[in-house]
Amino acid sequence: MGKRREGKDMNDKAGKVAVAMSGGVDSSVAAASLCEEGYEVVGVTFRMWVEGSGPAPPGPAGRCSLFDVEAAAGAARVLGIKHVVIDLRWRFFSEVVEPFAREYLRGRTPNPCVECNRRVKFPALVEAAAAEGADLVATGHYARVERDAGGAAFLMRAAVEEKDQSYALYGLGQEILGRCFFPNGGRSKRELRKEALTRGLPAAEKPESQEICFLRGGDYRDFIASRFPESLSPGPILDTSGRVLGEHRGIAFYTVGQRRGLGVSTSHPLYVAALDPSRRAVVLGSREEVPGDRLKAESAHWMKGEPPGESFEAEAMARYNTVPVPCRVKVAGNGFEAFFDQRVWALTPGQHAVLYRGEEILGGGIIASAG
Repeated sequence: MGKRREGKDMNDKAGKVAVAMSGGVDSSVAAASLCEEGYEVVGVTFRMWVEGSGPAPPGPAGRCSLFDVEAAAGAARVLGIKHVVIDLRWRFFSEVVEPFAREYLRGRTPNPCVECNRRVKFPALVEAAAAEGADLVATGHYARVERDAGGAAFLMRAAVEEKDQSYALYGLGQEILGRCFFPNGGRSKRELRKEALTRGLPAAEKPESQEICFLRGGDYRDFIASRFPESLSPGPILDTSGRVLGEHRGIAFYTVGQRRGLGVSTSHPLYVAALDPSRRAVVLGSREEVPGDRLKAESAHWMKGEPPGESFEAEAMARYNTVPVPCRVKVAGNGFEAFFDQRVWALTPGQHAVLYRGEEILGGGIIASAG
């Protein structure tokens, strides 16, 4: 069955849509675009962070804060749309922030944005839409949704690849994706800023923020140490043969592929090759010993409900905002293995391996181990 483009043609007529508005230019222009297409738009802003609960002082540098609620309200006033604010602070904390910190204690490097979209942001947006009598939802993400004649939804990469955010959205199921719009999927950031200026939206000149929202510009190490003092427990620094090279200050302060700040002096470059929480050990090796040939992923999610086959060819993005690399995929249990013809730098447990076929996202999973 052929795919249909995303847009107004998915419905016989425009309906009511709940748009997640963060106060930034992306979500503000997304809301404006849907208004122009004739949809009845309700702006929905989530208050997701407790000011003062992190190591950085409160202020406008953070996202998902009271400052952003006010910015989103301003955009809604300019557009003349209804705006509602929903408090998700403790849901966000329990579902995203605490698991983020615990993953580091397990010797893994998590991606909280993927978990936030899957566990908090999109489910809450659907709930808000239902409360407002809206059948559709939308966000300012750079991605695209296409649909076939039977109504099945396909998650696609953004037209402008350097802004593509499909990696962080692979965990969405058909029940959400099937009613979702991404109005910015075919446009560049420059185009959105120009449109925001033309419309007089207050976010037009707002600087872009790419850091983890709840860190608010602070260092994740300080954040973890403040909540989990056990992360400061020292342990051995080993080479891959088991020889002790020194002592580290906490396993949570290291990640696979790291070279700087290792605290050891050697005649040749060493990198973090593995983290072993059972021994509280940081294992160093040469560049060739950093995992890059294969990975095992767990908790797989498939966009169509099942994988394309027991084994298949695909491209994998093993870390956000990297280039998808060709691989051979073998489905195993609730996960999969991916084998790369060319080495991928620093395959890291805790990150997400997202599988693509061209521009289409097939699915993905959390990297459990790599070699």
